[in-house]
Amino acid sequence: MLSLADRIDALGRARPEAHAFLGDAGALSWRDYAARSERFAAQLAALGLAPGERVAVMLPDGPGVHIAFVGCEKAGLVVMGIGPRAGREEIRHLVAKSGAVALVSRAAVRELDLRALFAELKASGMPLREHIVVEQQLELGEACYSNGSAASAAQLEPAELAARRLGAEDLFLLNSTSGTTGLPKCVTHHQARWFHFHELAVESGELTPADVFMSVLPAPFGFGLWTAHFTPTALGAPCVLLERFSPEATLAAIERHRVSVLAAVSTQFIMLLNSPALERSDLSSLRALYTGGEAVPYERALEWEQRTGSLVLQFYGSNETGALSRTTTRDSQEKRLTTAGRVIDAMRVRLFDEAGNDVTASGHGFPACRGALACRGYYDDVTANAKLYTRGGWLLTGDVARLDADGYLAVVGRTADFIIRGGKNISGPAVEDAVASHPAVALAAAVAWPDPVFGERVCVYAELRAGASLTLDELTRHLAARGTTREWWPERLVVLEQLPRASGGKVAKGELRADARRRAAEVR
Repeated sequence: MLSLADRIDALGRARPEAHAFLGDAGALSWRDYAARSERFAAQLAALGLAPGERVAVMLPDGPGVHIAFVGCEKAGLVVMGIGPRAGREEIRHLVAKSGAVALVSRAAVRELDLRALFAELKASGMPLREHIVVEQQLELGEACYSNGSAASAAQLEPAELAARRLGAEDLFLLNSTSGTTGLPKCVTHHQARWFHFHELAVESGELTPADVFMSVLPAPFGFGLWTAHFTPTALGAPCVLLERFSPEATLAAIERHRVSVLAAVSTQFIMLLNSPALERSDLSSLRALYTGGEAVPYERALEWEQRTGSLVLQFYGSNETGALSRTTTRDSQEKRLTTAGRVIDAMRVRLFDEAGNDVTASGHGFPACRGALACRGYYDDVTANAKLYTRGGWLLTGDVARLDADGYLAVVGRTADFIIRGGKNISGPAVEDAVASHPAVALAAAVAWPDPVFGERVCVYAELRAGASLTLDELTRHLAARGTTREWWPERLVVLEQLPRASGGKVAKGELRADARRRAAEVR
């Protein structure tokens, strides 16, 4: 199996002027993608980085982060992908966990001085040697520089550099779990799993080289990997990238570049629906939205299809599993919008109970799988790997799901998304879907509010549309009028100007749970 670097080099020869990436950072051709990643690989090797060593890459979305990933691949180095929203403690943890010897980043991100942090981490005894600073998206392989130790004077011959390249079955990337609660774990990735995923994606969405992709997902995470790093390149199709997501910039880019396939987590496509710019945007080129990363809200997904004319598709899985099920262009609207699709036969999906017993026949339990799309566990983490797999070696997702007689999977929610009120399990995503139907609500997140009598009560954090206001009484009257199950009615409502986001772009529910605990303690 060819590696991604081999594919890019081939496209650089066959279609040198065609676009690999488009967006606010400018365009990058296949020829330049191949050449810049090659030069960056040579620079890494000249710095004395040995094959197999880890390089932490923390860059904003755009062509630069993909050049960095491929340059590391060509130099035989393993990338530790760090999301652009990561904070000081997450960076420290991931650099230490991976044993990274180099950091590739901007000099500063937001208020975080990464030069100072690099020096601090290096002084603390971590094996960091080089800080490769990249200030512009397309500088990699050109004007980026290192402020670590002096680079080796010896330059590798082309054949020596080529011999360092990673293969499709080699560990090429570590990325982190989303980090919504606690410190993230490092997920291992080999390219073969993503090429298998690509084949399923092409079949699910009838994807072709004529498509124009747009991915508004952070590159280091699984959803961003297949929609920006792998599938467009495997097809030889262009991908539109923005350094920073905003609804208005995204809609403008779809229109300008005639995007046909958009990839966005549920939070992002809801923000697109809420944007006044949607009505004045020409989205006639768009035929598919791939979404997920969390339970897809039915009513908003239906609204998306009605207003844009494009189909909502998804793969269900995790960074660790790759995918367990998928919807396709051939599924009915009901199946596409109310389920996570038919299970993928090759992933041998099973359901387990809390005791680790196979309860697939019951149609309700914790999904698990075995197959080519799965990762090979967490990096250097025996304790976490013990929890990741069942006794029989099945890889668990951490979700609760239903499986019908036709093989369609419906995700009830993550274990942490359940609110246990008086012994009754209430699905957070179900509450969020109902609350989001209120015309004042732009985005909603349901979490548990600690309660001395019931254990937990339903609390909703809401981000409102511009100029709107909302009280708990107004919300419950709305839910009553639409016939929403009373158990799903919020008992607490907290309105925030903006809901916090985690590294992967989803709502950071860990922060909201902590905030709910703090607020509950204050009112006791």
